[in-house]
Amino acid sequence: MTWELTVRTALRAVPQAAFATHHTAARLLGGVVPDEPDVHLGSVGAGKSQLEGVVVHRHRRQPPLVRQHGIRVTSPARTFLDLADRLTLVDLVVLGDSLVKRGRCSPESLQEAARTWRGRAVRRARAAARLVRQAVDSPQETRTRLLMVFAGLPEPEINIEIRDEYGAIQRRIDLGYRAFKLAIEYDGRQHIERERAWGADILRREDLGNDGWRFVVLVSDDLNVSPADTLDRLVKAMMSAGMRVPRVKDDWRRHFPGRRQLAA
Repeated sequence: MTWELTVRTALRAVPQAAFATHHTAARLLGGVVPDEPDVHLGSVGAGKSQLEGVVVHRHRRQPPLVRQHGIRVTSPARTFLDLADRLTLVDLVVLGDSLVKRGRCSPESLQEAARTWRGRAVRRARAAARLVRQAVDSPQETRTRLLMVFAGLPEPEINIEIRDEYGAIQRRIDLGYRAFKLAIEYDGRQHIERERAWGADILRREDLGNDGWRFVVLVSDDLNVSPADTLDRLVKAMMSAGMRVPRVKDDWRRHFPGRRQLAA
């Protein structure tokens, strides 16, 4: 059964529910959220669901809605705000970046919605909205950027385009500092599984390396297991590239504890 069919079935089985909300709305909108087994639906003035695996959220008045896959769902901005008290700050920014990437909203629209929000976790919603950016290609790129920002490092440019003398795009870089020719990229499992794409990435980096670019390439463990070591690598790369690097702050530890820090 597809996810859309699952949601439609739940809507038919729960008469008081009229639209999808929270994690369910986010998934239908193409946003990235942590796995959630329950279907989240919304109603106006009605009670709770008696159906296992379906959570009904009661609203005093109907929130802004859009249609996605023929299903009424809370608007991208409202979905973002509804999840502010259910997601971590990092996961909320991941959601915002993914909604923007899919063209569902803009960083500015999320910031404006958060500015006037009077619901729960308003401070987290506003903090996350300020961190949402355009053109972020993957959740791990969001997490890499946030690790650096929370550590007090200069925020890297996103999706850097390298053009030739005629203005045509030759290469793209996930994150980096154009003026210092320092690139920061995340390599996920898909690069290893798709050998051709992985090989193309290696050649691209070699080509840019010949043009003076330095690369810091990160994998999952660099963010989830040893973020402290990752920050050390990034600081050393920045200094080698000639950047003035501020003292690393400890704020990142609340959001990226890493297994080594948890075990200590």
